[in-house]
Amino acid sequence: MSASIKTSPKSGRPESNPGITGLPKYQPGKRVLAGGAQAIKLSSNESAFGASPAAIAAYHAIAPELHRYADASQAELREAIALAYGIEVRRIVCGNGSDEIINLLLRGFVQTGDELLLSENHFVMFAVHGRTQGARIVLAPERDCNMDVDALLGRVSPATRMVALANPNNPTGTYLSQSEIRRLHAGLPGNVLLVLDGAYAEYVTAADFDPGFSLVDANENVVVTHTFSKIYGLAGLRIGWTYAPDHVVDVLERIRSPFNASAAAQAAATAAVRDQDFVRRARDHNARWLDRLRRELNGIGIAVTPSVANFYLLHFDGKSGKSAPAAAAWLESRNIIPRLVMTGDTDNVLRITVGRDAENEAVIAALAGFMHS
Repeated sequence: MSASIKTSPKSGRPESNPGITGLPKYQPGKRVLAGGAQAIKLSSNESAFGASPAAIAAYHAIAPELHRYADASQAELREAIALAYGIEVRRIVCGNGSDEIINLLLRGFVQTGDELLLSENHFVMFAVHGRTQGARIVLAPERDCNMDVDALLGRVSPATRMVALANPNNPTGTYLSQSEIRRLHAGLPGNVLLVLDGAYAEYVTAADFDPGFSLVDANENVVVTHTFSKIYGLAGLRIGWTYAPDHVVDVLERIRSPFNASAAAQAAATAAVRDQDFVRRARDHNARWLDRLRRELNGIGIAVTPSVANFYLLHFDGKSGKSAPAAAAWLESRNIIPRLVMTGDTDNVLRITVGRDAENEAVIAALAGFMHS
C-alpha cells in the first residue's frame, strides 16, 4: 500500500480578467411579487401575446428528437429568415439569442484597449461584453432620451473599433431614422464596425425607420442583429440572429460553438418567422396601445417618452411623493410589476411593457389612482 501524499495549500489564486472587476451583475426584471401573489408582469418587455401557436406546435413536435444534435448549419431557420425579411441567406448566422451574437462580434473585432462607442442610454449587455473583452467604453450623450448622431461622431477616435446601438433603443424606446443612421455610417471610418441591434425593430410602424439590411448589403462595416425573444415570444428558448457582410460571417462561423442554437429553438423559431400574420397582429396591437397609453398617462400628469418599441418610459419629478420608486411600489401593491430604470442622471423613471388590453387598462387605472392619491 502506498503512503498517503500530504499536500499543503498553495498561496495565491487564479485572477479573473481585469475587465470583469467591479462589473455589476445583471439584474433581470422582477418575476414575482412577495408572497407569490398573482401578478401582471410588465417588467421584461416580453410579448403580450406569447409565441405563435405554430411555434408552440413545432416545439412540441421535436420532442422525440431531443437526443439528436441540432443542425449546426442552421439551414432551415436561416432560409426561413431570409424569405421573411427579403435578405440573403448566406449572410445570416443564428445564435443563443442576439446577446450571444453581440458577444461574438466583440470577441471577433475588439481587442484590449480598443474603444467601444455607445449612446448614453444603451443596451446594458453591450457594455458588459465590451468590458469583459477589455474595451474602453465611451458614451455619447443623448437629447431627451434620443440618440444623438453628432455626439456619437464627435467621440469617434483612432482607437474606436465598434459603434453599437440598439435601434429602437432600450431602455428608451426611441429610434434613429433611416437618414440619421446613414449619416452616422457615412461619418465613420471604414475600419469601425457599426452594430445595429434590432431587437424591437419588428414593432416599429414609423415610415422613416430602416432596419439596416440594405446598409449591410452595400458595405463591409455594418452588422444588424435580431432576436426571437420579443415580438416572436420565444424569450425562454434563447434564439437570435445576425445579418452581416461575408467577412464578418466568416469570423462568426470560426468562433461560435457548432451547436449554439438548440434544435428546439431552431424548430420553434422557423415556425414563428413563417407566421407573419401573427407578427402583424402583435405589431398592430402594440401600436394602438402605445398611442393610447401616451395620451392617457399624459392626461393625468405623467411625462411619457414617445416609444416605437413594446414598452414605454414614464418620468416623475420626484415632488410630493410622485417618484418612480413610489409609483413602482404603488403598482406592485396592485399586483402590477414595472421596472425601475435610470436614464441620464435620473432614476425617477419607470419602464413598463405594453401588455394585453386588460393589463394596460389596469396600469392606466392604477397610475391614475397614484397621481390623485
